[in-house]
Amino acid sequence: MPAEIGRLTRRSEFLRVARGRRKWAAPGLVLQARGSPGDTAAQDAPFRVGFTASRKVGGAVERNRAKRRLRAVVRAVMPELAAPGHDYVVIARGATLTREFAALKDDLRAALARLRVRKSDVAVDVNGDVVDDVKDDVEAKRQGDKAANGSGD
Repeated sequence: MPAEIGRLTRRSEFLRVARGRRKWAAPGLVLQARGSPGDTAAQDAPFRVGFTASRKVGGAVERNRAKRRLRAVVRAVMPELAAPGHDYVVIARGATLTREFAALKDDLRAALARLRVRKSDVAVDVNGDVVDDVKDDVEAKRQGDKAANGSGD
């Protein structure tokens, strides 16, 4: 059963995600992401997604078509990859209208991986705090262990 997809609808929600300063631009779209606060109740909440297209994309018809394509891509990719309790903003680009659908899906997957906001990248530690960069934390621990053991590699 696919995960429930929440929607961002208020300008303040979009601005909060933008303030998170985590974004990745791919040829077909731009993805912004922001993790939820550290409480575990938020981690049980579904992820939320907002869509936007500026006038650079085209007139109203083109902007609406671009947003429809992005909604379809999100429905196809995000339920299996998106981290619960996170907010995402997907921004249309000029190439969104002409890019192949499979390439758009690859763009979204690549953006999720690059920002490390996939289910596999986000974990909750023993205190219930969200640990976004699990791989970075593991690497830092390894470096600390090497320094404590006196090995210089």
